[in-house]
Amino acid sequence: MSSNLLENQIEDILRTVLSDAGDELLIVDPSAGTIEELVEVTTAFDGELPSMHLVADESVLKEVMDDFIVASNAADLIDAGTLVMRTTEADIDNSLLITDDAVMALVSAGDHVAALSTDDADFVDSATETYTDLFEASPDFRLRTPAISRVRDTLRTEISEETEADFNGVLASLETARGDGNGLDEVTISLLVAAKNDVLLYDISKWGEDVGIASKATFSRTKTKLEDMGLIDTEKVPIDVGRPRLRLKLGDDRLRDASTDQLAGVAQSLLN
Repeated sequence: MSSNLLENQIEDILRTVLSDAGDELLIVDPSAGTIEELVEVTTAFDGELPSMHLVADESVLKEVMDDFIVASNAADLIDAGTLVMRTTEADIDNSLLITDDAVMALVSAGDHVAALSTDDADFVDSATETYTDLFEASPDFRLRTPAISRVRDTLRTEISEETEADFNGVLASLETARGDGNGLDEVTISLLVAAKNDVLLYDISKWGEDVGIASKATFSRTKTKLEDMGLIDTEKVPIDVGRPRLRLKLGDDRLRDASTDQLAGVAQSLLN
């Protein structure tokens, strides 16, 4: 770990650091891109992970965690006790990775990224003490997104295996899930895969509220928007007591003809 690391991609550096970090890894003031890559690399990592303590600017964390894909995987890591995220307003000069025996400053230059490293014991001890104190004094970042494993498990058991498989397929086809034009948000994805499988609006919205994705009211508003734009249809299903419930259907032939990995792209084109 005393050698400098020079790579084309930050994920290569993170993969190397995770492999050699020892018991703990302290991540100080990372960029949005570094946080995204850390979650992705850590989620797919084949091996024992260090305990990761991350402290960053709150606005950066909010920006990154607005992506359901990143946030739900981060929530899994938090639930497993692998990751703790905290926020700071401190003015920090460098983005740092601090392991048991090295301090690395992350530097980007053109198409390359480097981790400039030192294993000088006195410096490592000083940096560890300084930034551990900063981390300990910093408030937790409140991540409201549910863990992806819980989303999948409850979708499978409370709705259907087919709906869960379609949900996974749509997520896998997306780079982001923000609902800002670059990716469908998690409520829209849930409603589309529910409509693909003829699920009741009541069932999918109750599931979504219970698991922590969004309120029933948000599901209802999004359903109305998608229905107004022709992506979703509904049909009334009588029940013994009370108002009929609505069964969701895909409302456009292009969506009905799309495979699961094409569904998001077709939906985005219709929404745009």
